[in-house]
Amino acid sequence: MANKQSVSTTKAPGAIGPYSQAIITGNLLFASGQLPINPETGKIPEGPIGNRARQVFENLRAIVEEAGGNLNDVVKTTVFMTNLQDFKEMNEVYATYFSDPFPARSAVQVAALPLGADIEMEAIISLK
Repeated sequence: MANKQSVSTTKAPGAIGPYSQAIITGNLLFASGQLPINPETGKIPEGPIGNRARQVFENLRAIVEEAGGNLNDVVKTTVFMTNLQDFKEMNEVYATYFSDPFPARSAVQVAALPLGADIEMEAIISLK
């Protein structure tokens, strides 16, 4: 069995089920899907998708930093959206959080996400 360590921070929303915010194994951090929940209010931001995308990235940043990394260490993301018509706006926000060389990425449209959210993102991070 792999040696693994759970990562948890109050600067990102807590797990809404039996899973960890993130797990470290070796030098890899696997961040669970982050919903656009503001950890201070427990609410999902209203308005355009960009507001919720920013919250997702801020939640991811908090988890990565808790593990001792930063967003430059992200090597792979998967973005789940309920409407790929919002892809362009999400992509514009995404580009403000990551720089070249950008992480590998998949983006998929799904029928639904937990708590009625319209965006969620998971990531794999290479820690130093």
